[in-house]
Amino acid sequence: MKEFHDLADLNGDQIQDLLTLAGRLQTRPEPRALEGKILALLFLSPSLRTLASFQAAMARLGGGSFVISPDMSIHGIETRPGIVMDGMAAEHIREAVPVIASYADAIGIRAFAERRSLADDMADREFSSMRELCQVPVINMESAINHPCQSLADWKTLDDLEVPGNGGKFVLSWAWHPRALPLAVPSATVQMAAMRGMDVTVLRPEGFELPPAIMDKAREAARISGGSVSETTSRPEALEGARVVYAKSWSSTRHYGNRVADEEHRRDLHDWRIDESWFATTRDDCRFMHCLPIRRGVVVADEILDGPRSVVVQEAQNRMYAQMAVLHRMLAAQ
Repeated sequence: MKEFHDLADLNGDQIQDLLTLAGRLQTRPEPRALEGKILALLFLSPSLRTLASFQAAMARLGGGSFVISPDMSIHGIETRPGIVMDGMAAEHIREAVPVIASYADAIGIRAFAERRSLADDMADREFSSMRELCQVPVINMESAINHPCQSLADWKTLDDLEVPGNGGKFVLSWAWHPRALPLAVPSATVQMAAMRGMDVTVLRPEGFELPPAIMDKAREAARISGGSVSETTSRPEALEGARVVYAKSWSSTRHYGNRVADEEHRRDLHDWRIDESWFATTRDDCRFMHCLPIRRGVVVADEILDGPRSVVVQEAQNRMYAQMAVLHRMLAAQ
């Protein structure tokens, strides 16, 4: 494996191989599998689970890692192309990335969407430009439009819970948040559930439609897997019979890049906070999922997070096991 950028780059057998390996490493770790291997972790965006889980994954496999972020650099890192660097930053990403990568056997990069241009973020331009600068295998630790590490862990979580693929109803629901957030997690999540063969419903208010390219890609995955993908503003229609409610906030695609218009559009959507009433017509064993971090009392009620429906901690723990599998396949054979 030379790259881990998008679950859609893998076929069903390859994903199953990673999931099987993740399960085996969870119960029977290999503490010397990556002995002598180094993973570089470049964080241009903040992190808790991604940072900690990758460091723990490398350590459990006997390898090492180091972390670089602009907050740690005494020079500051400039990312804009064609810029005259007469400001505070003394280091440009075009030199920083290949240097960092040269110290390691693989590099993980995390760079959130700039949320100025939907076309630029959909094209993942910033992340793609950094991938081209690396001579070692690259792991997408979240880019403008993708988060394959989270989705692989979510797939493992669904398997662990014995939630069926074909025929299982999966609801990806928008939830209220005071800020306009990236599209990476919803994009990756709808793709993951579609590839798994689930009947996926994207539930969201008007103005928060996922871009057509994301939905078309997921529908094609569902066609191959035997699942389905639909989108609705109707809560009763979406939630009836659901096996999973996966909550996530994201920017208004109608006002993408316009913070003031986005804030105005979401002003009266506080009722999109998930509480027990949302589960009145789901299956009794319906589970609540979220990638974390999550704002209690804003996105979801405490009664859900602290109750038996929530599997958010299990999802977070599975980040480590899923990433151990990716690292093992990427580096153990070298």
